[in-house]
Amino acid sequence: MQIYLNGEAKNTTCSNLLELIQELELEGKRFAVEKNEMIISKSKLAQTPICAEDHIEIIHAVGGG
Repeated sequence: MQIYLNGEAKNTTCSNLLELIQELELEGKRFAVEKNEMIISKSKLAQTPICAEDHIEIIHAVGGG
């Protein structure tokens, strides 16, 4: 199915947000997820399904200094 990830079209076979985070290799890192303009807590990622045409924004923190 096609979703929009950070504004760009992306095809995915993931069925929920946790699978998408794992596919993007972000598990265990600091990030925030928004689905269709609603912030999703990390504890709800596995229970939040992904549907075709969903707009998902993932922001991850990068250390520096």
